[in-house]
Formats: sequence, C-alpha cells, structure tokens
Amino acid sequence: MYRVGREEIEEVTKVILSKNWFRVGDPAAGHLQETERFEKEWSELTGAKYSLIMSGGGTAAITCALAGIGIGPGDEVIVPAYTWLASATSVLAVGAIPVLADINESMTLDPEDFERRIGPNTKAVIPVHMAGRVCDMDAICRIAKKHGLKVIEDSCQADGGSYKGRRTGSIGDAGAFSLNQFKIISSGGEGGILCTSSREIFEKAFIFHDSGSCFRPIASELTEPIFVAQQYRASEVMSAIARVQLSRIDGILSDLRKNADAIVNAFKGVANAKFAPSNDARGDCGTAVVFQFENEAKARAFCTSPGIGGYVGIDHGKHVYVEWEPLLNRRIMHHPRMNPFNFEENKNLRMDYSKETCSKTLDILRRTVFVGISPDWTSQELESKIKACRDAISK
Repeated sequence: MYRVGREEIEEVTKVILSKNWFRVGDPAAGHLQETERFEKEWSELTGAKYSLIMSGGGTAAITCALAGIGIGPGDEVIVPAYTWLASATSVLAVGAIPVLADINESMTLDPEDFERRIGPNTKAVIPVHMAGRVCDMDAICRIAKKHGLKVIEDSCQADGGSYKGRRTGSIGDAGAFSLNQFKIISSGGEGGILCTSSREIFEKAFIFHDSGSCFRPIASELTEPIFVAQQYRASEVMSAIARVQLSRIDGILSDLRKNADAIVNAFKGVANAKFAPSNDARGDCGTAVVFQFENEAKARAFCTSPGIGGYVGIDHGKHVYVEWEPLLNRRIMHHPRMNPFNFEENKNLRMDYSKETCSKTLDILRRTVFVGISPDWTSQELESKIKACRDAISK
C-alpha cells in the first residue's frame, strides 16, 4: 500500500455509523452497499464481467478460482517456482498437486518450460505477474488452449497492471488479486479479489467463498448447485477502504511507472547496465527496477553499494520454492487423511520439489537485483537513486 489519507477514515466512519457492517443488507435500512459497489467498480477497471472481493487475501482468491474451474484430487496445476508460496499451496487447498516450472529472465513463467512440464493430468496453469511484471500472456494462453488447460492469473503483486492494453486478471479464465498491506492498494491489511467473465466460474467461486451462500439474496439466481465450502466473505468496512484505495490506483501506477522509467532511461547507452526484459514495459506496474548481471558476485557487489537499497532475488526466501519448507516436506493440513499428498487419486502425480527441480530459476534469481520504487519520491530523491545506481554500475 503506497497512499492513504483522510478519505479512507471518512468512508469507514460512514460504515461504522450505519451499523451495517455485513456485506449483505437492505439499502432502505441504511446499508451502504460498499461491497457490491466495489465489485462493480473493479469489474469496470479490469473489464471482467464478475468480481468478488473477499477476506483471506490473494490466497483465498486463488483458491476460489481453482474451485471455480473445478480443480480437485487427481489434477495437476503448473505454478512458477518464483512466487509467494500460496500460488502453490492454494492448489493443495483444493486437493490437487502443484507442478513447478521455471521462470525466464522476465522474472515470470517461462512459456517454453510451462509447455515442457505439461503432463496427462495437468488441468490448469497459474502464471504469476510477479513484482508488478506481467507474464507473456499471448504465449501462455496459446499453449494452454492447445493442451485444453485453464488459466488462472495470479495478479496479486500487480493490482491494476496490464498486458497489451488489457488489465491483468481479465485475460485468462479467472484472475486473483491481493489487497494485503504490502500490495499496491489494500483493504485494511488483508483482502483478495477474484474476477472472471465466466458465469459458471463466478457462481462456483461465490458458493465456495461463502458457507452460507444458500441464505443470500443471490441464491435464487445461481444455476450451480449450492455446496458447503469455506468462509471468506468481505465486510463492508474492508470494502469501504478498498473503494477509496481503488480511486487512487491509476495515480499510483502512473507515478510508479514514471519513476521507474526515469531510472531505466538514465542508463541508455551504458554498455554494462542490463535490465530484466519485459513482456510489456508499458503494462508493468513499475514497483521495482530489475537489474540483471552475469553472475551472483556482480549482482551482490551492485546490491551492497551505497544508496541502492535493493535485494538479490535469491535472498527473498519466501518467494523462492526451495524455501517453502512445509511444501517440500509435504506437511499439508492438520490431519494426514486431509493431506493431498496422501490422496489415492494423487499417488501417481508429480511431486518432485528438490533443489534441482527448477535450477534455471535459482540461477536467474542469484544474479538479479530488485530496486524498489516509490511513487512519492521527490525529484531530488529520484536523482539520488539514479546516481547511486550509476555509481554502483560504474564500479
């Protein structure tokens, strides 16, 4: 979350004083319809027909998307080896098995490795728009269509990003976003959004996210049989915050991109400066400038130079598959009979998560440096960052 002000406080105050905090309520009784309004506004932003805000973060949104497309025991879902671990553990949450694939220098899923990893039980792929950088969605969707796979875009680190003029999350069969404290916008520390243009996916996801969906006004409109699943409903309070944050998103992205572009442009013609290639530089969110080097030693020398304030990709352990200790040791759920790795339907699926599984990803991460961008830098702060990067490169 980059920006917050009095507007969030004022909108939350309205909800609190209305005494209608639950997402469902009667406007005639003073219910402000913050949640429904946010969902409509998010659909307008992304171009997807249906949106669903929920508690439980982007993890819940990915899980609901997987449920919406019918993923379960006996299925494999391909996930990049560089992402937040929930991209993989959400697959386990619906009883299926994640299969890891390499990224390429763009820091997103390598389409060629994605296709190589497809097996007879593969049913879907989760491309992750990592660090605000968009995936090669043309190639990924083409491969997925060729093999009859569903595509769930994990756009949790790219709220509002776009690919060739289309907002991320609206390109595949479904998209998932995060409104966590550390994302581009937030809904009060946690929160997630699912979007899709498929009515079937939306209905299944809605039912999955609300254990009491049979009692909601929308129940009479649902064509999917109602089942009991989880409880990820959003509250009116979090939706009120999210609506104000949404009004800020394009301004935040514009300023992030402007500052990121200024750094990149400052190195035009500098032979020994290399940036990670982008699948759509105009659509990337600009949350970081990503330098790449010939080897780890040069990356670390750059990263530790005064004023850089970045990190080498391999050091961000929570986003690197070899650090996902519970997954590597197959400790899933609270009871062994609920552990998907123990399911009979999954016994012949691929469960190899050794350090050699995605060695290309580890190599790229060791020689890549992320330098975070602020949308609120002054011109002096921006010039100071550019100078620090120039000095580090020159050395």
